[in-house]
Amino acid sequence: MSLVDGAGLFAPIEKDTLDQVPEQYRPADGMWTGIAARTTVFVYDKTKLTEDKLPKSMLDLQDPAWKGRWGAAPAGADFQAIVAAFLQLKGEDATKAWLKGLKDNATPYKGNSVAMKAVNAGEVEGAIIYHYYWFGDQAKTGENSKNVGLHYFKNQDPGAFVSVSGGGILKSTQHMKEAQAFIKYLTSKAGQAALKDGNSFEYAVGKNAASNDKLVPLADLNAPKVEASTLDSKKVVELMTAAGLI
Repeated sequence: MSLVDGAGLFAPIEKDTLDQVPEQYRPADGMWTGIAARTTVFVYDKTKLTEDKLPKSMLDLQDPAWKGRWGAAPAGADFQAIVAAFLQLKGEDATKAWLKGLKDNATPYKGNSVAMKAVNAGEVEGAIIYHYYWFGDQAKTGENSKNVGLHYFKNQDPGAFVSVSGGGILKSTQHMKEAQAFIKYLTSKAGQAALKDGNSFEYAVGKNAASNDKLVPLADLNAPKVEASTLDSKKVVELMTAAGLI
């Protein structure tokens, strides 16, 4: 979303639509809006780690003590969003150091669900993923998450980053009226209800919209404040490429 926005390809979202979503879940420029959200979590093997042994911060995972003990899916765009937030919050030098720790310590996997399965199977003690993979598996058979616990970093840690799934309208559309109406519906009470009652287990972000009862409330995550419109995904790709991660 930020790449398309930066390229100047979006048409402005109507104000009454933007007003349906709190400011923290949409970019300041109003060129797109959040529709749903997911939080970063550390999933861990409950048979190997107790709560007192869990990392206090995502930054702890760069420590040599965690070498070979955790996993991630660095090639995925969703993980790169986590790194983009880290970059905005901590700066380039800290991001380079963390990426080096990721390269040195973590086992790479192809996707969040694969990383979670690896934790469940005892291949690694933990992994950085988004929360809804665990909830989705639990809602089915739980076979890929039966040994897995969820750890929320909170404390405005980079590991408590809440990533927004958004909607925008291309300036080139031939159906502007319909596109505006669609985005307005998605952010409305009726549109957001699909997140509460469905099985995506993503957070609803509309004003006064309720999320699935099984989720830790967004307000309790104590997520860091990140400006979505300035997430620098191009720089992240450069840094991750230089670190040998992608």
